[in-house]
Amino acid sequence: MIQVEGLTKRYGPTTAVDGLTFTARPGQVTGFLGPNGAGKSTTMRVVVGLERPTAGTATVDGRRYADLPAPLHAVGVMLDARSVHPGRSAFRHLLALARTHGIGRSRVDEVIGMTGLESVARRRAGTFSLGMGQRLGIAGALLGDPGTLVLDEPVNGLDPDGVLWVRGLVRELAAEGRTVLLSSHLMHELALCADRVVVIGQGRLLADASVQELVDGSERAGTVRVRTTEPDVLAGTLLAGGADVRAQGSGVLHVRGVTVEEVGAAARRCGATVLELATESGSLEDAYLQLTAGSVQYRGRTADEATGLTAAGGTR
Repeated sequence: MIQVEGLTKRYGPTTAVDGLTFTARPGQVTGFLGPNGAGKSTTMRVVVGLERPTAGTATVDGRRYADLPAPLHAVGVMLDARSVHPGRSAFRHLLALARTHGIGRSRVDEVIGMTGLESVARRRAGTFSLGMGQRLGIAGALLGDPGTLVLDEPVNGLDPDGVLWVRGLVRELAAEGRTVLLSSHLMHELALCADRVVVIGQGRLLADASVQELVDGSERAGTVRVRTTEPDVLAGTLLAGGADVRAQGSGVLHVRGVTVEEVGAAARRCGATVLELATESGSLEDAYLQLTAGSVQYRGRTADEATGLTAAGGTR
């Protein structure tokens, strides 16, 4: 189990993590989300002893990482799959890690097989593709058969088969009673494999809930989408009945505060022809964007916004 309590980390005048508290529990995959610069990497680095907290604590099974007698057996870590000597083969890299904890060669061969690296085990890591490097990083995290896994962007660079494999792997590890803390920007993947999600922004906790709770709380959840040939007429009827109506264009209305049956009845009353009518479901991505709207540090502009700035005298 990973417990983060009142964690604060400052670098000079910059606060990277600000009073953060959450728990990643055994038997669950905990997704760890936040915009770039939100403090995710800093938090994980504190958990695994690569940074010292300014205040608060981060422990694995009740102990600081530095106090673990055999850390590789307690927590498997993949924060940067590229942190491997490029001239060393995958096998030699894993064997060197294994020897620090008295782990036998058979376990090295086992994790190479688990991660699908048998055909490239004797190749130098510097020749690996991004996806192969990710597999090697995961192999290193699994080497000590740990009860806790901390994985940062484990599917980055993997092909669809590899993504599916990681999804099944983390679910299997959690089913065995292990703790899995997984950071990713791929919302669809987290929605499929995570049990709970911790969302942070500007170093602070924004949400700590199950995936379903976040999805059900998103703005789109429960919204009725209707496409009609008379959007203005139907919108007026719905607004008169107290509904919240937002026009999307092309005759599409998004309606909140009423059921799909009530929208159909309103269309019948005002004579509007309905072409599509359905209740929308939310998504983890919707919930995430809603939660982090005010916490995005690096926000790009659309092409139209950039064009507007140029026309107003800005530079490209």
